[in-house]
Amino acid sequence: MPIDTPPARPAAVAPFGAHDLAERAAELDRWMHPVARPGTHKVVVLALDGVYPFELGIPHRVLGSADGRYEVLSASVDGQPVRTDADLTVTPGHGPEVLAEADTVVIPPYAISPSAAAPDPQALAALSRVRPGTRLVSICTGAFLLAAAGLLDGRRATTHWALADHFQELFPQVELDADVLFIDHGDVLTSAGAASGVDVCLHLVRKDHGSEVANHVARCCVVPPYRDGGQAQYIERPLPPTGETGTGSTRDWALRRLDLPLSLDDLAAHAAMSTRTFARRFREETGLSPVRWLTQQRLRRARHLLESSDLPVERVAHEVGFATATSLRRHLAAEAGVSPSAYRRTFRASGPAEAWTC
Repeated sequence: MPIDTPPARPAAVAPFGAHDLAERAAELDRWMHPVARPGTHKVVVLALDGVYPFELGIPHRVLGSADGRYEVLSASVDGQPVRTDADLTVTPGHGPEVLAEADTVVIPPYAISPSAAAPDPQALAALSRVRPGTRLVSICTGAFLLAAAGLLDGRRATTHWALADHFQELFPQVELDADVLFIDHGDVLTSAGAASGVDVCLHLVRKDHGSEVANHVARCCVVPPYRDGGQAQYIERPLPPTGETGTGSTRDWALRRLDLPLSLDDLAAHAAMSTRTFARRFREETGLSPVRWLTQQRLRRARHLLESSDLPVERVAHEVGFATATSLRRHLAAEAGVSPSAYRRTFRASGPAEAWTC
């Protein structure tokens, strides 16, 4: 049998053609390096000596993913390279003078010495350049600088739970709450550990531009779009003994029935535990009591409905399991300081959402 010349091997079929790949690359570049819009909100990230590299990049990644709505710049206290807490040094693009132009200043965390009584005087001098009325945001140990500058005196604030005792010793005039992810006073925001820096930056986007923009930013960054600032930090706690049943399946069950008047007895019965055992196990696993957790989940769903629907407040209250609209108003006011109608006006987009791609 004659041996024929084998046919040419067919070219592999690429998932995208060269033109498509070029377009995708261009889209990615536009997302990673958006063009600032006229009158863009200017954010300056102040890198201190010993800065944590991961958290240093959070404002750039999150706020910088809002399609040019923020101009995010980095600065050092003297315009020089900054040593990080890792084996690298970073060179911010600006010196402290840019702080005077900022609309928001973010202080990412930096290494704190247990014996340190105050930050570097240069850091305090740099912070003094910030204009009155500029929004200030700290991530983790960044709160130490704000407290040292007297900006948290008489206010509730948070930082990483592991440094709570040290913080309280240095700054007894600050009302420290180490059990939450972030606290928003409007002009000053403080947040806890690394991931809460993402949470507080997404919170800023929601506050400034509404939930649709924030949700898209979260999708681009592949992170959850929302974690309640009042959610407990992941503080080290003893784990339930091996082999004992957890409360996770009951939490999932309850989330599908938030419109019902669930009681502690109902939750314990579903978990096949006594009420006392269930409440103890629940707190060990979540850091919250079952009643507090249920309230938070109902408020979270209520916020979503207020942002995404035109349902009357009374209907929203019914859908999430509050007995009356008055109950929803009371709980939302206690958590967010606003009424449902005010919350809806704040977080509902005023017009059609602008679309962009990652």
